[in-house]
Amino acid sequence: MVDRLLYNTVLSQTFSPCGNFLLAGNTYGDIAVYDLQKILSPGEAFTPPLRKAEYHFTVNKDVQICSMVTTEKFLVTGTVGEIQGWDWKTITSSKNPKLCWSIQIPSSKDTLEKTDVNSMFYHEQQDVLYAGCGDNKIYVFSLDGGRFIRKFEGHEDYIHCISHWGNQLASASEDGSVKLWDLNHKICSHTIQPHMNSKVARPDYGKWVGAVALNDDWMLCGGGPKLSLWHLRSLDVTTSFPLEDTGVHIALFYDDRIMTGGSCPYFYHLSYTGDVLAQIPSSSTSVYSAVYQESPLKVLCIAGSSSKIDLCTNFSYRDQILSFARV
Repeated sequence: MVDRLLYNTVLSQTFSPCGNFLLAGNTYGDIAVYDLQKILSPGEAFTPPLRKAEYHFTVNKDVQICSMVTTEKFLVTGTVGEIQGWDWKTITSSKNPKLCWSIQIPSSKDTLEKTDVNSMFYHEQQDVLYAGCGDNKIYVFSLDGGRFIRKFEGHEDYIHCISHWGNQLASASEDGSVKLWDLNHKICSHTIQPHMNSKVARPDYGKWVGAVALNDDWMLCGGGPKLSLWHLRSLDVTTSFPLEDTGVHIALFYDDRIMTGGSCPYFYHLSYTGDVLAQIPSSSTSVYSAVYQESPLKVLCIAGSSSKIDLCTNFSYRDQILSFARV
């Protein structure tokens, strides 16, 4: 039998709290655990073309792992209709992951279908979890007992991505809008529709917005519309990035540059003014997940429609390729 993990899509990644492990989740409900210290060890005489995972475990069989986040105690996985918390000590030490808690996403009375948990953000100071979901809503849960706190409503189609900065939360949706939420007053403060702006609109790609990111002064978003940089105070487009043939699934701020990927086999580093600083070949024809950390090990990991994950240690070129397939 052909290993199904040779043919899969990796939708989500995260690092362990210690930074020494990478975890990647796929469309079959499987998580691969990689020991980055072993992979990046300079003492090895021979580096194989594909580095294997330490081990795999299954969250829910044949239920896609749409999103993952890390807290100090838990690996948090977002699947279909459910968020689960796994004990980090059992993941990184014993190779026998322990499920500590589970939160069910409230379902509508009008449908029996469970909703995808597409994007999550953990607010460490408040110990609460924000979950952007396929039923057009953002749910907020306390991780002290899994108590439901509130929900943010207003989108007319499913949410692809959420991003947090300060007292603001941004959500990007299939409905073609980005909403900015004031977390102090629990309201939507602004709604932006990139597909209505002639600088970034691409009617042939649709109006969906697949990625959004925030920092102090800027908002980055893209999807069907081009990747674009918006000034938060004026809500004007400052830069429309010249990636004409790429639907956007990833948009990240990193130092003085921007990182992005989507429906093409490359991952890009861009300046704020639109110059291409690096173009990294990807093992995936479409990129759906990218995570990075500076310490204790500096790594950027890029994944998508492939059983391979690209690992970069200087963020500008691919050093190694990790395999999701079982040994």
